[in-house]
Amino acid sequence: MLKRLSISNYALIDQLEIDFEQGLTIITGETGAGKSIILGALSLILGERADSSSIRDKERKTVVEAIFDISDYNLEPFFNENDIDYYDGELIARREINPNGRSRAFVNDGVVGLATLKELMTRLVDIHSQHSNMLLSRPSFQLSILDNIAGHHNELNTYSDLYANYRAIERTLNDLRENYERNRSEEDYLRFQLNQLQETNLKPDEDEELEQQQRRLANASSLKEDLWKVISILNGEEHSLLDQLQDVNHTLEAAEENLEEVAGMSERVGNALIDLKDIAQSISSIEEGLNNDPAALQQVEERLNAIYSLERKHNVKTVNELLKVQEEYMHRLDAIDCSEERIEAMQDQLDKERNEAEHLAHIISENRKKAASDFMAMLLPLAQNLGMKNLQFHIDFKPVELNASGCDGVDFLFAFNKNQVLMPVKDTASGGEISRLMLCIKSVIAQSMNLPTIIFDEVDTGVSGEIAHKIGDMMGEIAQRIQVIAITHLPQVAAHGNSHLRVFKTDTATQTVTSVERLNEEEHVTEIARMLSGSEVNQAALDNARALINSNK
Repeated sequence: MLKRLSISNYALIDQLEIDFEQGLTIITGETGAGKSIILGALSLILGERADSSSIRDKERKTVVEAIFDISDYNLEPFFNENDIDYYDGELIARREINPNGRSRAFVNDGVVGLATLKELMTRLVDIHSQHSNMLLSRPSFQLSILDNIAGHHNELNTYSDLYANYRAIERTLNDLRENYERNRSEEDYLRFQLNQLQETNLKPDEDEELEQQQRRLANASSLKEDLWKVISILNGEEHSLLDQLQDVNHTLEAAEENLEEVAGMSERVGNALIDLKDIAQSISSIEEGLNNDPAALQQVEERLNAIYSLERKHNVKTVNELLKVQEEYMHRLDAIDCSEERIEAMQDQLDKERNEAEHLAHIISENRKKAASDFMAMLLPLAQNLGMKNLQFHIDFKPVELNASGCDGVDFLFAFNKNQVLMPVKDTASGGEISRLMLCIKSVIAQSMNLPTIIFDEVDTGVSGEIAHKIGDMMGEIAQRIQVIAITHLPQVAAHGNSHLRVFKTDTATQTVTSVERLNEEEHVTEIARMLSGSEVNQAALDNARALINSNK
């Protein structure tokens, strides 16, 4: 249940803390006093969109915090799944809106996403307003009523997983078939391209090696001439560089005996001489291996031209990229060869998943039909007690294609007068009738919903007299099972309250502020007397208020 709501810097509220109790809490106040503002602040905790225009002081952030008692509700698995700290017995939810309009949500002081906050709050609070009456004509809402009464939440969760898996397999199978058809239309082309690449027998980095060979063979004559020139300089028959260095070495060896300054130089020259002799030998071997071979050059160039032609054709620049293209063709052809078997196996899996989903959907459907009978039997007496004595109600089931909700299409059909044809509620009911119907529905499903708190926001608008009294009775009965908070203008409803909060506005020199006060027993009587008689409260109104309160006890 909701224990406390704290609001700061929101609309007309500067700072406000409201404590709530179990049972029926009544909230009253003049029109415009700020009752809707309090609900607007609470809606932020429920995950609704934040609006920076609601920030009172644009220099400060808006903060709304709610504390819930969750000791009787099994929410720990949800906290674990969403990596939220679990405080045994208590939950603290907070929403902060910065002046720039950005907002953050917290649960037990840990940051959470808005979707997570919203999902959590659906398990804790249900706000029912006149706007919510429009839900009654929606098939999804009608199904949710039957599901709540049926109480088959485990079956629904299992079905949801089955259906999601079925649709995922169906999408995969459709993609596989599309790819198969597309590849089949290109199969001959793919095989031709692959054969051409495979016949070329490409090897990794082959183009780099061939280009190096081409440069060597194309320049063999000039390279041979250059190398021969180097050999002649290093090791020619007359005055070769090696012979001259040999003389330098001998001369320095002799000089070292008498001249310390050249010590070690002969050794350095000797080392250089060794390196140059090795170079000369290597160059000689290279020069001997260079041959002007036009046939080999032609063969290399033909191979390169074949590779270049393939590269242009496939819009790539290297042999390695061509090999990747070849691998892709092989993969696509392999997919074509294997796709029929894969499609057949996946179709079998899809049929199995669908059969399981359909089987469970039919079980859920039977549960709903039984719940529909129970629901009609419970709703009619409640509605008749609220002045709809001629109400007829029938739930029409029709099979539909398997979907996320199962295999049922439902339509709630009503007739409010004798001899009237049963029709959808939007075609036959007035606003007041829909409002009373929804209150009856909430009363019925409150018996099966594992929900701590329900809030009625002026759902009694447009009724009076005995009907208003019975609406108060109904809210009081619901409050025996769960916490009920009712915003009302009707004294007959307010008289049923276990606790009473009054919302009012006060003016200062510079601003208008919304405040809330908890009424004691005498103030409760006075407030109901004011609601009965208007602004002037006399003894007769007070006596009437006490009588009204006592009649409800």
